[in-house]
Amino acid sequence: MKIADFLRKENCVPALASDNKEEALKELCALLVKNGDVKDSDAIYEAVIDRERLGSTGIGDHVAIPHAKSNNVDSLVAAFGVSQKGIDYHAVDDKPVRIIFLLLASENATGSHLKALARISRLLKNEKFRKDIEKVKSQDEIYNLILKENDNGK
Repeated sequence: MKIADFLRKENCVPALASDNKEEALKELCALLVKNGDVKDSDAIYEAVIDRERLGSTGIGDHVAIPHAKSNNVDSLVAAFGVSQKGIDYHAVDDKPVRIIFLLLASENATGSHLKALARISRLLKNEKFRKDIEKVKSQDEIYNLILKENDNGK
């Protein structure tokens, strides 16, 4: 599975405007609606927040991978955001989050959802990639860096 299968360049944000977890998640959900990938930002946001209540998806090393399944999603879709100043995300290592990779799937997409999460996790475990992605200034730079690293990681 390639990240380009579920992440479009238009859904990448090089500088999130939000400065807290909830607002950052709303910002990414709204972007998916704006770009026509999902229809109901509030429903998607609630699904993501419900998942967050089970435990923070802030996995450490300034990374969060919020994810949820919802009937409001037709296919696997993602949004990617970078916070230049960092967001208090209640991550497992208590460090601010700078990289947020939001993944949404339909309720019946368990297999593809898990494969996508595994692929994203592998990508974000690469320290050089994380440092490079924090320096990007445009959607093009984010997307091209993700695609390049995804191709290298196969």
